[in-house]
Amino acid sequence: MTIKDIARISGVSITTVSRVLNNRPDVSDESRRKVLEVIENNNYIPNNSARDLVKTKSDAIGLVVRGVSNPFYTDIIRAVESGITAGGYTMVMQQIGSNEDELKRAAMMEREKRLRGLILLGGRFDYTPTDLALLNVPFVCCSFSNHYGTLTEKEYSSVSIADKETAYQAVRHLIANGHRRIAALITCTDDRSISQLRYEGYVQAMEEAGFPLEDPLVICTDTYNIQGAYQAMTRALDDGGNFTAVFAISDNMAIGAMRALRENGRAVPEDCSVIAVDGIEVSDYIDPPLTTFCQPMEEMGRHSVEILLDMIGKHSGNRHETLPTVLRQGGSVRPLV
Repeated sequence: MTIKDIARISGVSITTVSRVLNNRPDVSDESRRKVLEVIENNNYIPNNSARDLVKTKSDAIGLVVRGVSNPFYTDIIRAVESGITAGGYTMVMQQIGSNEDELKRAAMMEREKRLRGLILLGGRFDYTPTDLALLNVPFVCCSFSNHYGTLTEKEYSSVSIADKETAYQAVRHLIANGHRRIAALITCTDDRSISQLRYEGYVQAMEEAGFPLEDPLVICTDTYNIQGAYQAMTRALDDGGNFTAVFAISDNMAIGAMRALRENGRAVPEDCSVIAVDGIEVSDYIDPPLTTFCQPMEEMGRHSVEILLDMIGKHSGNRHETLPTVLRQGGSVRPLV
């Protein structure tokens, strides 16, 4: 689609479309609305770096990081940058908010920087073939897969852990330590993303053990940050908090939950055990150290680069790697007598 097409569909002049794309003030509200509506409906990606078009070849690889404040990404980013540099390329990184569309941002980067390939660090789990039409270069989904989407495995690459299975193992660890009333600290049950996957692992473990699934045991935060987890856990405790253990879908959320428990007079692990998934460095230095299933973050970044460089060099097609997690025995889980 070109700006001529946008002008024709929206019923305005090409000059007006250009003014809207450049965020000029001399456009009526109605004309701006029409143009933006056409752009949104047709997934139009403007090319804002025409000077780059004179290049015949780029050495740039893009990294789009979704979730600007997630400490889980730190080691992955370092490994990705190291691998890209060692491969003779330059990394171009952009960070976006958790609610932004990583594919649209990636498509814009691809055109502006004439990228050779892309790594998407964090993203949606429900891509469709229509979504992929935005991209024209090889890409790798790092730390997530297309579990809820409609893509075939031949249409994309991924490096991730088995999220549902890891969550299942974490809850089974609590059950093996005698816990029956186990709360799940998640963002929501049906986000078609990592929260839903790890919640499904929790449900499977509880059902196999014959433990009832009760609404009060499912604590939703609507966010992955520490503050949101702290607030959600505080509300749950104010409502009675009848559980002896908590499974948190991320270390960040577990840290917020542990503070809420402590402030409400429930010591960890004496009064309530806590387990999580991720293995970020800071969670090993809180009091008590968090018991968690650690993701191989550096390995995840390194493998993502290796797959992408193989595709750029046409040595292989799309492929998928599922990396193992390791239980780090902290001090936040105790057996019930």
